[in-house]
Amino acid sequence: MRYLAFILAAITSAEMQAFQLAPRLVVNITIDQLRTDYIDAFAPLYCAGGLRRVMHEGLVYDGAGYPFSPVDRSSATATLSTGTTPYYNGIVSSRWLDRETLQPVFCVDDTKHVNSPRRLQTSTVGDELKVSTNGAAIVYSFAAEKDMAILAAGHAADGAFWLNKGGTWQTSTYYPGMPKWMKAYNKLKSASSTLVNRNDQVVDASLHAITATAMGKDNVSDMLYVSLSATKPDNMPVAHWQTEMESVYMQLDNSLERLLTGIEKQIGLDKVLIVVTSTGYTDESIADLTKYHIPTGTFYINRTANLLNIYLGAIYGQGRYVEQIYGNQLYFNHKLIDQKRVSISEVLSRSREFLAQNAGVADIYTSDRLLDGNTDILKIRNGFNPTISGDIIIEVAPGWKLLNEDTQQTFTNRAGFMPFPIVFMGIGIKSQRVSTQITVDRIAPTIAKAIRIRAPNACNAAPLF
Repeated sequence: MRYLAFILAAITSAEMQAFQLAPRLVVNITIDQLRTDYIDAFAPLYCAGGLRRVMHEGLVYDGAGYPFSPVDRSSATATLSTGTTPYYNGIVSSRWLDRETLQPVFCVDDTKHVNSPRRLQTSTVGDELKVSTNGAAIVYSFAAEKDMAILAAGHAADGAFWLNKGGTWQTSTYYPGMPKWMKAYNKLKSASSTLVNRNDQVVDASLHAITATAMGKDNVSDMLYVSLSATKPDNMPVAHWQTEMESVYMQLDNSLERLLTGIEKQIGLDKVLIVVTSTGYTDESIADLTKYHIPTGTFYINRTANLLNIYLGAIYGQGRYVEQIYGNQLYFNHKLIDQKRVSISEVLSRSREFLAQNAGVADIYTSDRLLDGNTDILKIRNGFNPTISGDIIIEVAPGWKLLNEDTQQTFTNRAGFMPFPIVFMGIGIKSQRVSTQITVDRIAPTIAKAIRIRAPNACNAAPLF
């Protein structure tokens, strides 16, 4: 009996030790357009507790990337929270064309709640944490922009908050509502909010949420999403980019130090898992390439769509086969094609042959080809969603501009690698630099493993450790 009691005690002790090793709070810090080359370039200017601390004390994966293309702020945020690509989570970009209305929609638009995560088609890490704890875990998200706040928070969060034009915090009626502590905070901060750096506003509100809700104070893991920005000011002159970006990264560094110091004082980093990464894309000003004798041109997509309709009409009979254009995508009239008693695959194949003859076209991706899962076009396929994306996606040649003269929409193809890190620091994590290339869809399962819950329901990526 004594031997059995000893074994049971040992098992109980091991279970308690394992339980205690789970972080009390997970802080997901996503920094819009954060770049490793800029982090390194301005390193001598940083304080001790911000970016320098993160890069020196954390487990740093240098070669991070997204497993799909193209990437923008919204699709990146959704991938980080769901651990899967737009092919499954449905957030192909910030905006896309609604197939029913043929009108553009924003990724968090909602007719009932104005804004919500309803267009997000899979669960997030925060959702799974809520499910596994029967709602006991606290999950909040703070961002300057509503898409980052909502897509990070997911469906089951206690709240997602973003800054309105007046500089105060707002949320959606989809969530439980604006808590009393947040209303009080808004009144307290509204007078001076417009004078404060937006990253600092996000940091201050996030730290206030930790205090007001006692996040990280019990044995149930909680989750906080903090979305910051490393973007350049609007209309910044090209000649001044280095000076301006230096200022941007110094301010970001100060904001990050305030966040880490605040968390350390309230909870202690030995009880917290901190994850820092980037949205992995960059907005760049497009110069006049002809001035520098660089090959370029303009592909007029609306003119081309009209010619394609004439071409298909000559084969199958008159009709508007290309029903709508959005960005670099063509949406076909499936009802018309059915009436013509022809398969969509045949129409797409002929369209592809026609489009390939146009100057400035590098490649054409058709929905049937993308659904085949060809590994040669896997990154494009992963950024595609069959219920949302167009039937044809046109990739223009490098340096070329795609222009829709009807809507004045432009799209320029500029391939290029933007280096950014994934950093884990805090509870039980040793400082290390890893150069192996990895993709960001592995962050969600790594967090899920750390807090002993299942990964989001469309995530099939392996944890990093």
